[in-house]
Amino acid sequence: MKKILALVLALTMLAALAGCGGNGNSSSGSAPGMEGNQEKVFTYNMNVDPKTFDPGLNAAVDGSHVINNTFEGLYRDTEDGLKPAIAESHTVSEDGTVYTFTLRDGVKWSDGKPVTAGDFEFAWKRAMEPITEYGFIFAPIKNAGRVYGGEIGTDGTGEDEVGVKALDEKTLQVTLEAPCEYFLSLTAFPTLMPVRSDVVDQDGLWAKDPAKAICNGPFKLESYTMNDQAVLVKNENYWNAANVKIDKIVGKMIVEASTGLTAFRAGDLDLIDVLPREEVPQLIASGELILNPYIGTVFLTYNLTDSGNAALQDVNVRKALALAVDRESITKLVTRSGEKPATGIVPSGAFFDHNDKDFNTVSGDYGLPASGDVAKAKQLLADAGYPNGEGFPKLELFYNTSDINKSLAEAIQEMLKTNLNIEVELRNQEWATYMESLFTQNYPDMARHSWTGDYVDPQTMLEIFMTGNPLSGSGYSNPEFDKQMQIAQTTVGEEHFNALYKAQDILMADMPFLPLYYNVTPMLLSDRVEGIYASPTGKYWFGDMDLVEVTE
Repeated sequence: MKKILALVLALTMLAALAGCGGNGNSSSGSAPGMEGNQEKVFTYNMNVDPKTFDPGLNAAVDGSHVINNTFEGLYRDTEDGLKPAIAESHTVSEDGTVYTFTLRDGVKWSDGKPVTAGDFEFAWKRAMEPITEYGFIFAPIKNAGRVYGGEIGTDGTGEDEVGVKALDEKTLQVTLEAPCEYFLSLTAFPTLMPVRSDVVDQDGLWAKDPAKAICNGPFKLESYTMNDQAVLVKNENYWNAANVKIDKIVGKMIVEASTGLTAFRAGDLDLIDVLPREEVPQLIASGELILNPYIGTVFLTYNLTDSGNAALQDVNVRKALALAVDRESITKLVTRSGEKPATGIVPSGAFFDHNDKDFNTVSGDYGLPASGDVAKAKQLLADAGYPNGEGFPKLELFYNTSDINKSLAEAIQEMLKTNLNIEVELRNQEWATYMESLFTQNYPDMARHSWTGDYVDPQTMLEIFMTGNPLSGSGYSNPEFDKQMQIAQTTVGEEHFNALYKAQDILMADMPFLPLYYNVTPMLLSDRVEGIYASPTGKYWFGDMDLVEVTE
């Protein structure tokens, strides 16, 4: 974790000190958003309209940016590591299975009511129900997996009792199935942030309604306009409000990358992280662009349910498709933002095992060269009964609407046609609808997907492929993979990592996805922004940010 945080911190400091991506309005006089009464307004591009701002229902990074700044969990991920947030402190039992958290004095919701341990208990139990997409993340907690699997409810007693309990208003006790290396870091994750039982609704609509969006973070929702913008303002009831320097945050929802760049150049945006691909090399060369690493992988996922394409059920076909794609060309000619070709789901340089060795390096490339292997791909396709692609059904590649995703899909379409004589049709859908289609396997063949880690352990990338987890988008299931993942979830040290290595070996032998590249966020940041933090899991933190007047 320290290695990743140090790198992210260095990039953040570079942005503040070197003045990356200054805009045209910040060279003289008052900085944009600070005129008149000196109100400090930070404006950034959210790129899309997030599906929800509800901590328990969100499953996307774009929604997490808002949640990470309007809510707060027991601990918070900062540039200096994990720090107490709503929790003042915690203790751990000798066997490592019982965590007892003590809340700070005087922590309040945005409407002035006290934040209690009971709010955390309610929020966690609500989020681990099978109707949510993220309940699997509670797996380390006693009986949480049985709740998410639909075996028991959250109100079980005796042996079935779920290991989350408010002992009083200020004390939350959490009992784990077994010691867990990463559990404390989970308490900073958006899904584990508290919500109020008297405020929430089943569909998360409350969180986009300023009249109902009660929160406990440094900012609160002032307004929301569909497909246009969300406006956050400083929460005067936040426990650390005295140290929050920004008055207002405006999140624009500009889908077109070129439009976003024009707005940044005009001084209308302080931060953009999706850019026109043709502009990226010049921006890198000029020193304007920050390449912000985070734990994330972009890949194609297959519909492996009965409703999917029968040809894709053959592992030889899936391996042939992977070998026919030149990932090196994709990163150099399509994305062009410093991404690395992927050889699996776990990014390189992101995780270190019990021997302090890079998990990705130890795993190896699984016979997936960055530039592909067309000869081997053709042989595998022939072995599957489709010599030179003859008789192979036309495939549909499904992707969420954006310039870069369109270019990526077109590149893959051309590679599969040229290398394997496979016809591919393209279909796109807007983000919120696309997510629902992806997670319910409501697409016929293959879909563009990406996954960002939730904590600093390889398990965060692998666990989405466990049986019943909708977030792989595939419906993949392998009992042996599940067995190794279950061992990893309940062990530490060497045993934990050995199980993860075995699990990844099984996953890559089955190839239920086609790895493309390990992600970075290319960011342009206004000169006037100081103290913004981008975590290793790709989430922005604005609570320590400030805007300063910039002069030549």
